[in-house]
Amino acid sequence: MTLVTHRFIETNGIKMHIAEQGQGPLVILCHGFPECWYSWRHQLSALAEAGFHAVAPDQRGYGQTSRPEPIEAYHIFQLVGDIVGLVHGLGEEQAIIVGHDWGAPVAWYCALLRPDIFHAISLLSVPYAPRSWSDIRPTEAMKLMAGEQEFYQLYFQEPGKAEAELESDVRATIRAILYSASGDPPPEKRWRFLFNKSEKPIDTSYVPEQLPAWLTDQDIDFFTSEFERTGFRGGLNWYRNMDRIWELTPFLSGAKLRQPTLFVAGEADLVITMYREAFDTLEENVPNLKQKVLLPKAGHWIQQERPVEVNRLLIEFLTDLQIDKSIT
Repeated sequence: MTLVTHRFIETNGIKMHIAEQGQGPLVILCHGFPECWYSWRHQLSALAEAGFHAVAPDQRGYGQTSRPEPIEAYHIFQLVGDIVGLVHGLGEEQAIIVGHDWGAPVAWYCALLRPDIFHAISLLSVPYAPRSWSDIRPTEAMKLMAGEQEFYQLYFQEPGKAEAELESDVRATIRAILYSASGDPPPEKRWRFLFNKSEKPIDTSYVPEQLPAWLTDQDIDFFTSEFERTGFRGGLNWYRNMDRIWELTPFLSGAKLRQPTLFVAGEADLVITMYREAFDTLEENVPNLKQKVLLPKAGHWIQQERPVEVNRLLIEFLTDLQIDKSIT
């Protein structure tokens, strides 16, 4: 079996670093915040062994990929353009796209905007729900939801503020976020997406003395070295474009995801709590939903916490797609 290899692809005006393994139908793996290609380390070899060309990019602003300075360089059309250009840069015309956390919106906007390229999709952690004509500006909705408290996505809007806090001790930040948003900590040590005005986002996470079994010191070393080198600004700029996404996409009001879709999340993932209505209405908004799975006792970092189960679900989904394609 081939090994993981690394290279750069010129796409959409940036240089994108990718990790890839295997040959066969193309599967693009889009990471979230604060992550990089390494979050898919357990999936690359499994998908390659199953007969797929698995590609995990560092997305715009992360890892070894370009990090444009302007905040507006991170709006959703740019992020989709990066992945479209990646597919073409790999010499392909079609791909299956898998997205976790922030990678999930990238995946569904790719599927909505370029269904000719992205013929199937898997969403991890974040359920799809279409916007509507009555939706208000996201930051205004956040203020209403938070009330007298602070909401982390709203806190991230001011340039420089969150960067200074997250970068003051990158290793502690990474340990705290990965542990506290997982399915491992007891309730009092779990990440909180709402917090008091007197607190900072890092106060909502707990730095563990001992790492959970799914996370090694080497894993922490890798994420730490990446963010010590790049900082968190690139990833935070995605959050700073949430209002811009709303401004750019009214034409997608009511849009359903019609591609074959797999959804997987952890039962203890607080993102499911945040977006419960979207989770509950997933079948309505994704008519071709093949499977909707909540893995018990798993948290937000689902493909890292539970790689065996996630790999099995992905490979079954991808294999069924190939069977259906051969029949038709």
